[in-house]
Amino acid sequence: MEFFDSHAHYNDDIFKDDRDSLLLKLYNEDKITSIICSGYNVQKSKLAVELSNSYSFIYSTVGISPNDLQDFTNDNLRKIEELAKEPKVVAIGEIGLDYYWSKENKAEQKEAFILQIDIANKVGLPIVIHNRDAYIDTIQILKEHPVKKYGVFHCCQLNQELIKEAVKLGFYISFSGNITFKNAKSEEAVKLVPKNKLLIETDSPYLSPEPFRGKRNDSSNVKYVAKEISEICDCSIDEIASISYENTRKLFGII
Repeated sequence: MEFFDSHAHYNDDIFKDDRDSLLLKLYNEDKITSIICSGYNVQKSKLAVELSNSYSFIYSTVGISPNDLQDFTNDNLRKIEELAKEPKVVAIGEIGLDYYWSKENKAEQKEAFILQIDIANKVGLPIVIHNRDAYIDTIQILKEHPVKKYGVFHCCQLNQELIKEAVKLGFYISFSGNITFKNAKSEEAVKLVPKNKLLIETDSPYLSPEPFRGKRNDSSNVKYVAKEISEICDCSIDEIASISYENTRKLFGII
C-alpha cells in the first residue's frame, strides 16, 4: 500500500534541520511514494521547486497565498509565472481567500486570486485553493473566472454547501488531519465527495491528526486521514489510498 500526500510544506523552516533524512525515511520506510510540496510565496515557491528537482518522488506548486500578500506585486507575479514553467511544477497554488486571518484586505485577496487564475490558464495548470471562511466569494470568483484545468480545495473546510458547489464546478476535494479531530463532525461532509474527486493530504507541518494533534506533522500521518475516510465510507484503507493516489495523478497530470 502506497500513499500520495497531495499537499505538504517541506519548504517550511521547521524542517530545515532534518528535511533530507525525513524525506528519505518517508519514501523508503513509510511508503509515502509521492508528495506535492506547495508554495505560498515567491521564496517558498522557489524552494518547493528546488525540492522537486532534487527528489524523484516530489512535485511542486507555486503561488502567493492570501496570507502572503506582501509578495503580491507585478514583478512577483511574473516570477510565479516563470517558476510555473519548471517541469515538475504541477499547479498554481496555494492561492485563494482567507477571511479568518484578515477581512481588511478582501479586495487585494480577490485580485491576487483572479490574477493567479489567469496565470494558471495561461500556462495550462490546475490550481490549489486555500479557502478559509470565504467560500461564497471563492465560489463566485470560480464561476466568473473559470479555471480550464480545474483544481482542488486543499485542506477543505467541512462546509457542506462549499463542497456541493465545488464538486458541481468540477473541483476536487482534499481532506487533511482536521477530519480526525474529535469535534470535527466530518462524516456528512466526507460523504458528499464522490470517490473520483477525493484527495488526501497532511498540510505538513500543520494539522497533525489524532493522536498526534499539536505536534509537528509529516507525510507519514496521511494514513490516519485515509483511515478516517475509510471508516466513514465503509471501505478499506487500501481502497482510499489507491483511489486518492490515482485521483492526484490525474488532476495534476503526473504520469
